[in-house]
Amino acid sequence: MFSGIITEIGKVESIQRKGKGVVLQINAPASSKELKIDDSVSINGACQTVVAKSKNSFEVVAVEETLKKATLGNLKSGEQVNLELAMRLSDRLGGHLVLGHIDCVGKIKTIEQRTVSWLFTVMFPKEFMKYVIPVGSVAIDGVSLTVADVGENSLNVSIIPHTMENTIFRNKKINDIVNIEFDVLGKYVETILTKTQKEDGKEKLTVKKLRSLGY
Repeated sequence: MFSGIITEIGKVESIQRKGKGVVLQINAPASSKELKIDDSVSINGACQTVVAKSKNSFEVVAVEETLKKATLGNLKSGEQVNLELAMRLSDRLGGHLVLGHIDCVGKIKTIEQRTVSWLFTVMFPKEFMKYVIPVGSVAIDGVSLTVADVGENSLNVSIIPHTMENTIFRNKKINDIVNIEFDVLGKYVETILTKTQKEDGKEKLTVKKLRSLGY
């Protein structure tokens, strides 16, 4: 579990193919000090397991399913990545609940520089629009952000100077692809309501039922 608050920008030291997966070696001195083998780490928003480590770097194996849903297979040697260590239960939740399970890949459509921020428009498959609401939460490349506005199959997020300076948003250009994880709470609500409506093949969703579910 993560919070979407980036703790370090790492650099890809090497990339090796392993069957249909990829072994990534990431140079990250600060993170490597704390990580142990079998620990979870978020790389551009994708939760990965540390399989080897040294003083200043660590390795993960991105498997087929990860490469299919996320951008890790497109990384190049020398490229910078957003890193976050797994949350401790005693930590403050500075962002929102982020699982590190990428839902889809999006593409940056526009970048508008404003007086004290940058407005990014990100396009993504239309079927995921149901998980997006204005001023709701979304994680883009592992960064917890607030949705400023929504379009037909896009969302806008405002990037403040601190986030721009301390994440790989500073390197982003129009048409770059990004990992997107939508708010897990919306997905759980959707599943509960869908299953409730389909009970015994009859309409079961009522005000009473919603109240019993805590809504």
